Amino acid sequence: LLPPLLLLLGRPGLAAPGQGAGTWSRFARLPYPQDQLFLHDTFPDGFLWGAGSAAYQTEGGWRQGGKGASVWDTFAHRPATPPGAAPPGPVDGDVASDSYNNLFRDVEALRRLGVSHYRFSLSWARLLPNGTGPPNPAGLAHYGRLLARLRELGVEPVVTLYHWDLPQALQDAFGGWASPVLPRLFRDYAELCFRHFGGQVRYWLTMDNPYVVAWHGYGTGRLPPGVRGGPRLGYLAAHHLLQAHAKVWHLYNDHFRPAQRGKVSIALSSHWIKPQRMTEKNIKECQKSLDFVLGWFAKPIFIDGDYPDSMRSNLSSLLPEFSEAEKKYIKGTADFFALSFGATLSFQLLDSHMKFQQLESISLRQLLYWINSEYNSPQIFIVENSWFVSGTTKKDDAKYIYYLKKFIMETLKAIRYDGVSVFGYTVWSLLDGFEWHRGYSIRRGLFYVDFQSHDKKLIPKSSVLFYQKLIEKNGFPPLPENQPIEGIFPCGFAWGIVDNYIQVDTTPAQFVDSSVYVWDVHQTKKLIKVDGVYASKRKRHCVDFAAIRLQISLLQEMHVTHFHFSLKWSLILPLGNLSLINHTLVHYYQCFASELLRVNITPVVALWQPMIENQELPVSLAKYGAWENAETVQAFVEYARFCFTSLGDHVKFWITMNEPSVKNLTYTAGHNLLKAHAKVWHLYDKEFRRSQKGKISIALQADWVEPACPFSRNDQEVADRILEFDIGWLAEPIFGNGDYPEVMRAWLHRISGVDLYNFHLPYFSEDEKKLIQGSFDFFALSHYTTTLVGSEKEDAVKYDHFLEVQMINDITWLHSPSRAAVVPWGLRKLLKWVKSKYGNVPIYVMANGIDDDQNMVHDKLRVYYIQNYINEALKAYTLDDVNLQGYFVYSFNDKTAPKYGLYSYVANQYEPKPSLNHYREIIGNNGFPGPETPELQCPEEVALCPECHFFRTRKSLLAFISFIFVAFIATIFFITYYSKRVERGYK
Repeated sequence: LLPPLLLLLGRPGLAAPGQGAGTWSRFARLPYPQDQLFLHDTFPDGFLWGAGSAAYQTEGGWRQGGKGASVWDTFAHRPATPPGAAPPGPVDGDVASDSYNNLFRDVEALRRLGVSHYRFSLSWARLLPNGTGPPNPAGLAHYGRLLARLRELGVEPVVTLYHWDLPQALQDAFGGWASPVLPRLFRDYAELCFRHFGGQVRYWLTMDNPYVVAWHGYGTGRLPPGVRGGPRLGYLAAHHLLQAHAKVWHLYNDHFRPAQRGKVSIALSSHWIKPQRMTEKNIKECQKSLDFVLGWFAKPIFIDGDYPDSMRSNLSSLLPEFSEAEKKYIKGTADFFALSFGATLSFQLLDSHMKFQQLESISLRQLLYWINSEYNSPQIFIVENSWFVSGTTKKDDAKYIYYLKKFIMETLKAIRYDGVSVFGYTVWSLLDGFEWHRGYSIRRGLFYVDFQSHDKKLIPKSSVLFYQKLIEKNGFPPLPENQPIEGIFPCGFAWGIVDNYIQVDTTPAQFVDSSVYVWDVHQTKKLIKVDGVYASKRKRHCVDFAAIRLQISLLQEMHVTHFHFSLKWSLILPLGNLSLINHTLVHYYQCFASELLRVNITPVVALWQPMIENQELPVSLAKYGAWENAETVQAFVEYARFCFTSLGDHVKFWITMNEPSVKNLTYTAGHNLLKAHAKVWHLYDKEFRRSQKGKISIALQADWVEPACPFSRNDQEVADRILEFDIGWLAEPIFGNGDYPEVMRAWLHRISGVDLYNFHLPYFSEDEKKLIQGSFDFFALSHYTTTLVGSEKEDAVKYDHFLEVQMINDITWLHSPSRAAVVPWGLRKLLKWVKSKYGNVPIYVMANGIDDDQNMVHDKLRVYYIQNYINEALKAYTLDDVNLQGYFVYSFNDKTAPKYGLYSYVANQYEPKPSLNHYREIIGNNGFPGPETPELQCPEEVALCPECHFFRTRKSLLAFISFIFVAFIATIFFITYYSKRVERGYK
């Protein structure tokens, strides 16, 4: 069966040369966000999993066993160190990982990984110290031992004849690849290798990345042999490299294939490029960029023996010519397409002018599809792929893992969704080594090597465990926890929507105006105000606020049961005390709450929510220290008392403080904030609960934090620390033991010797602990995303020195336009964590939402977000027995929360987005019922409107009044009717 997305897209037909240009438009049309979701599936049976290395990067032993000098030996020994290398320490590959003296160590690492193949290169200068002449017995014996050991382990060798380390003698004698003599000498070297090792090797690669050798070795001079010959010499060197490759392929095909039955190809490296804008011109420039790097070598070999037309037309006389015989000779000289993709070329060795003013990218999937389309669907073997981490990273290489995960997942999608034939994948590299022009400033190995040590012991990094498990499972098989479940939430579950602050418009309706007007029917035809004459004033009514009616009608359309918003302390009590009260605003809030109740929507009201300006405190309080000032605590209590008194008849669901930001709190401010919350809770509990019968708590922002390396104890400790600082700081005193988390105190004590921060965490008295502990009726949390954290410093910009934590990004996750990660399972983990720490407390998810870019395409992301986050909440309720009582989407509309609303707001009009309809459907179903889900019989909700109580208790009276009214109208009608008939009768 084809995967669902492939059925939607259609499997590509047989590709034809030149069709790669359609790649960009195809991927621009793929369904969003489905195409970007992680694919849980496995690779085809028999898929090859391996690791690789190159001789100069890892072997060392540059003067051992009769080895001759290579161009890299000479280049690295120059007085100037390679760019990026960081003395003190080694700056060349003289010793590197010392694999020459640790052959069994490397093979043991392969056994531990469980790979099916190992790609390595032969050192031309170790086998033929002068590039020609008699072979070096020690070199032949070394590689013979390696191949024998691989055979014992059942690991398939993939052997590269030439990985950039040309014997220096050939460079000195002939000028290296600039000479037409080299193809013949390379053929002789290959023949030696085929004769000695061919019986044990099924996969041969003639050379690695000829683009880098030709362009940077002989054109720019950035790499060995460092010849700055300009474009002409670079193209000439490439010409000879192609000829050399073809000679070796034909040699094997004619003389060794019948007996050895192996396959021969060439490892070609490429970048990926995307258009700045999707225009025909930009797409042509992207195609040209790939022609100039990958097509330069791939088209002659896989298509017609000649260079791409775009190169021919742009370079004219700079590009050498192949004769017709040479074209035939080169065409078809590859038994599979060997691809190298990753950190060696991308963003490093690709000259800017070869991007043709387009944008470089790292989409392996799109490159695979382009190769499939451009080169007639070849069998593809990925012979080098990975990214890198800092040279200081030791064991927990999270960044490396997530790039690896991305590349492997994209390979799987290319196979399953795009119909590309990929039969093997090779991680680069098996162990840390000398990283070419970047020296030892970065690491790319699965195994860590301490280059300063004598024994060069291999230490497995976290990526070893990741790759090991991936090989065992042959990919990413679906897991039960990744599957959506069917089921429904309990009766009375709160389905809500959030608005930070409701739109307050206290402009009175025209009916409130007590002035008397005269209609000038003869001249102006307008109403003229009569000065000094007024009608009697009537009492204000809620219907006088037109803005309320609109908001209520929009909320009704959503079918929510609860609406959560915050009051504006700074506007209700502008001076911070009761000496000045904004009665009009209070009346507006009363009306809004009563109108919500009238339509069976429960108001959920926060007393205070911090905002950018003055933290949304009255100016007088903000000016004198805000929450740093203990007087703010008592001011908050008096403000709360006023709100309970004024609004308590309408509001039964209170939040003291909504999402106080711990990122911006000092420890003193947090201390006072906790005391203020507790005092307000006790105030409500003692003076208002019995009469108003409401509930009250605090709402904390609670994003989940996950260890970047799931196998790392250090990363787990970091994640636990961040959770305590982000959530436990305010939660533990209230929901736990009445004091701050022990992890928090211990950490601050540990770093107290550093004077960069104020690390003093105040202490609560015993009475204060009793006051704060248990000051809740439920646990309210706002959750938006999940963050990965690591212990090893990798990126200074994303490293928190205070908490010693590295923020990491999983690039396989979906992200919103603002780069917020969409990680539904993080909500379930958070809810389980709250339950495990604070018991079976009732929990409300008070805000959960994602941004868009006001493009309907991206509202599809919100549909996905709401669907999957609610489903994870259902798993927490159903499978984990979390006492979940409500879920609220953030946010109501784009006017008050731009880019987050379920209603867009354009040209003073509200329009429902598709996500609103989707949320309404989930509410209507009370979750995700399936065929096996038992029907839940819930009692009908009754409105809590106080004004409605009069009518509910006097239904008989209302019926009688209605009857009298209808009878009166009917009587008037009949009197009028018969009076007119009588008049007509007299006439």
